[in-house]
Amino acid sequence: MEINLVTWLVTIAIILGLLAFDYFAHARKAHTPTIKEAAMWSSIYIGLALLFGLVFFLFGDTSHAVEYYTGFLLEKSLSIDNLFVFMIIMSNFQVPREYQQKVLLFGITFALISRTIFILLGAAVINAWSDVFYVFGLFLILLAGQQLKGELTSADEKSNEAENIMVRTARRIFPVSHDYRQDKLFTKERGKLMITPMLLVMIAIGATDVLFAFDSIPAIYGVTQEPYIVFTATAFSLMGLRQLYFLIDGLLDRLVYLGYGLAAILGFIGIKLVLHALHENSLPFINGGEPVPVQEIPTEMSLVVIIAILLMVVVTSLTSKKGKALIALQNAEKFSFRYSKLDDSTAEQEREKAAAKMDEWTEKARRVEYKYLDELIEHKDQWSSIIRQAHETRLEDVQRTGRSAPVSQQVVNESGSIIDPPDDTEDSHDSAEKEGARSQDSTRR
Repeated sequence: MEINLVTWLVTIAIILGLLAFDYFAHARKAHTPTIKEAAMWSSIYIGLALLFGLVFFLFGDTSHAVEYYTGFLLEKSLSIDNLFVFMIIMSNFQVPREYQQKVLLFGITFALISRTIFILLGAAVINAWSDVFYVFGLFLILLAGQQLKGELTSADEKSNEAENIMVRTARRIFPVSHDYRQDKLFTKERGKLMITPMLLVMIAIGATDVLFAFDSIPAIYGVTQEPYIVFTATAFSLMGLRQLYFLIDGLLDRLVYLGYGLAAILGFIGIKLVLHALHENSLPFINGGEPVPVQEIPTEMSLVVIIAILLMVVVTSLTSKKGKALIALQNAEKFSFRYSKLDDSTAEQEREKAAAKMDEWTEKARRVEYKYLDELIEHKDQWSSIIRQAHETRLEDVQRTGRSAPVSQQVVNESGSIIDPPDDTEDSHDSAEKEGARSQDSTRR
């Protein structure tokens, strides 16, 4: 397939058209998408991305087709980490749910612009100095190491994205209103022009997009050195990210091994880049400036490895003890909160169904190993309070009808944490020390 100026212009027009459609059809009018709406449009955008790859097959360009699909999958997996950070930023700024679409669309648009700049810069650097793949490869391996150490995936550091240097600078220069003025970026108070928290959110997300481009673009250049493939794979991976956010909101943090999976992918691509650099070597202090006869990793194998890693992340996250513990703790909180919000007009059958769900997941949460609590519950006291209050409400409900609620009775009668530490002496002693530390700082993350 010949990639010329016309190809570029048509592709850019398609991408801009999709962005414009996304804005005018969805984000312009503030609303919270339903799961059905998010699932439908997420499927449409993924379908468009897959169909675009078929164009290469139609022109008989199998190698570029494989490179495109591999790059798309790589960028899509890395963009999941973007979504996680977006969630933290919008949570920290308490962005109203109905305005989050516009923030996300801005983030996606800015990400596309920043990554396009990095793609062009990367292409220029590669043309000028082919040995730059050593730098790219070692950089990705370093990032993989940091990911494994938790330096990039810990909640503490990610939450700091909400107060990065760009946001702090904006706060110092401009007065900021105390609350949101719908989705406006500026407002006037007593005749004084002020920026709104909405603008701060966009600044935080824009700065984060630039940081993510540093690992995203070198990674995809490890798959292909064709700028057009890099651009299209990156662009289509960003399309539909807004819908995906609302579709998997609340599910992302269940992927407890996502950080390890991304580390493995970055490390693998880093090694692939180093091997490619050795194969094309011209550095005089390596093999006398001659290429090193090493086996390169083919793109087809890269595609298989990335798919395998992502499948392992999902399966291990959802089936491991830690993953099951997180699901139990989250569902216990979710169904307890739902029960506590039932009003007097709720039908008795619906109330009993909600109570059964609450009891089921409360029992599962009570069986979670104590060692997971500090790691999986950000605010332990708050979590326990939600569970306890819901079961207190349950007891009040059944007392009026003369029935019993053994699970609720047991929860309410307990003192301290809903989940007790193990009974053996050594573990109990260690847990007591940990509990003392937690009492000083109950929000470790």
